[in-house]
Amino acid sequence: MAIEPTPSSNAFHYPAYLKYFISRVGHSFALQIISTAIGWQIYAITHDPIYLAYVGLAVFLPVLLLVIPSGYVADHFNRRWVSAICFCVEALAALGLVVFTLGAQTHVWPVFAYLAMLGVASAFGNPAASAIVPNLLSKEALPHGISLNSVAWQTSSITGPVIGGLLYSLGAVVPYAVSLVMLGMGMLALVAMGHVNQHKNEQSEGGLQTLLAGFSFIWSEPIVLGAISLDLFAVLLGGAVAMMPVYASDILHLDSVGLGLLRSAPGVGAILVGLWLAKFGIKDRAGLILFIAVAFSGLVVVVFGYSVWPWLSILALGLYGAFDMISVYVRETLMQLWIPDAVRGRVNAVNNVFIGASNQLGEARAGFMAALIGAVPAVVLGGFGTIAVAGLWAVMFPKLRKANRLNEKEVL
Repeated sequence: MAIEPTPSSNAFHYPAYLKYFISRVGHSFALQIISTAIGWQIYAITHDPIYLAYVGLAVFLPVLLLVIPSGYVADHFNRRWVSAICFCVEALAALGLVVFTLGAQTHVWPVFAYLAMLGVASAFGNPAASAIVPNLLSKEALPHGISLNSVAWQTSSITGPVIGGLLYSLGAVVPYAVSLVMLGMGMLALVAMGHVNQHKNEQSEGGLQTLLAGFSFIWSEPIVLGAISLDLFAVLLGGAVAMMPVYASDILHLDSVGLGLLRSAPGVGAILVGLWLAKFGIKDRAGLILFIAVAFSGLVVVVFGYSVWPWLSILALGLYGAFDMISVYVRETLMQLWIPDAVRGRVNAVNNVFIGASNQLGEARAGFMAALIGAVPAVVLGGFGTIAVAGLWAVMFPKLRKANRLNEKEVL
């Protein structure tokens, strides 16, 4: 009897995942470049910062409003083709921005129409793209694949805006044209993946219960409910991004370069830890490590809040990114392992909304509290709140706390 070889734990050993990874890298960089260029362009046309607030809203609202149908589509249709179609929609939006930029630019409403297209594509594309990863990898390679995805996203979030700014300096149309090419190449990489096995849901399924299956599964499964809600409240309370301009200007007395260092520090910390995780991973006690990482992320937010030294603030933000990467790595791997393929798209759609909501509401929370009690108390109280959430959730979700290995459904 022949002995089957042990599945590889290296995600790049799976050709379909390699093509998927290439497509996600192109996608992440393209959207970061577009986001940077749109911010510059809208402010250059309107000279009114209120329009910049509308940018995030135009992208997030479709994600929120389409959470139920987008999850259903990711579970009942071919995820690879759903992702490819969303790439096409994003490419059309980029093409529209090229045409708009080459035109008279007397009104900015067309830009928000293209942003809404990007939001619709994100609503349907992100759940499908997240749900397809376990279809491409063995359970041994899944943690490595998730860490690679996180590193790619963090890298694009740091370098993408810089590249977008440099391309914009060559002409407002250049970043949109480059993004259009990158999205086209990403779509081709998806098509080249070939057939991907996924659970077959019956097309005849229907009714409200089927549409809300993602919510129902999250509520019934402590591992997933704990992971998603932990992220929601930890980011909601611990987010200090909105306060960075205040700290740079009024507390640390830094210039725009210093502000750039503050904003990039969490991403640098996340990339370094992400690379380490991609190489070594987490072998045991994953749930306990998750809660420790969340608690320490709150602690370094407190340090940042009290700091009056630039070097300490940058170090604290770098550590925040490092602990957040550990949290993301453990949380996302556990979620993908515990979610059945039949409802993975619907659960990821809900998670997609929660991630967007926690980021948006976290910045709003910090801003409103800063207006009431000052920037330092707002940040410090948020950090202590994150520590409290980690402790409370560790008690409320013992099954998540006791989760052991990241490549199997094992609880101590």
